[in-house]
Amino acid sequence: MTSDAIERKLREEVAACTLMLVDLELLGYSGHVSMRLPDRETILIQPLELSRAALKPEDLLVVKIADGKQLTGTMRPPAEVFLHTEIMKARPDINAVAHFHHDRTTSFTLAEGPTLLPIKNHAIRWESGIPVHEDPSHVSSIARGEALARTLGPHHAAQIRAHGQVITAESIPALLIDSVHFVENALAMFDAATLGKIRPLTAQEIELFKGDLKRGLHISKLWTYYVGRARAKGVLPADWSLDIAK
Repeated sequence: MTSDAIERKLREEVAACTLMLVDLELLGYSGHVSMRLPDRETILIQPLELSRAALKPEDLLVVKIADGKQLTGTMRPPAEVFLHTEIMKARPDINAVAHFHHDRTTSFTLAEGPTLLPIKNHAIRWESGIPVHEDPSHVSSIARGEALARTLGPHHAAQIRAHGQVITAESIPALLIDSVHFVENALAMFDAATLGKIRPLTAQEIELFKGDLKRGLHISKLWTYYVGRARAKGVLPADWSLDIAK
């Protein structure tokens, strides 16, 4: 595949992920998805001005990871572009980042009570922890992005107090599935708390499930499902290249 074809496929994946997150009501009028390009020095991210519900692959901007400088397009990148660039800078293992504002999930940062923990089986992705970034401000500068990246540390997700969520993954399909599971886990914990004492996954249970889970196969299965669902609803065009390479 040529470099142009690779970029086109990544653009279609980022746009598709954004549209599906909107359809799933995880992403709303604000929030964004980014993807590291193969040069590893730039990312794709949507413009500030466009609706997340109408994003097209050609709308995406190319932005430098080093300083958040915009390299393509006439529209502006989102104010929180530094949330993405500073995480990518600090974590070379991360290729995709989502930031959204799911109210029920954010509620775990608003009350003195149970902190968000892995409670459902697929939440083993966050066995190392789900840190809370205590500064609720918009991540609208390099300094604030650096601070958030420090809070995230080696983990795969973080909450921003009174603000929203940050999910990180190795690819766009993985990012979509992790975002879905992250919110599913939070909703399950919220519901369980109304019934009685929370029973988070134990270390033994986590190890047992890790032995069964094949992350690549799981991501492929769910990405195929959500793409098919979105196409059936008319959310995604049929001609975008969204198959996962086997």
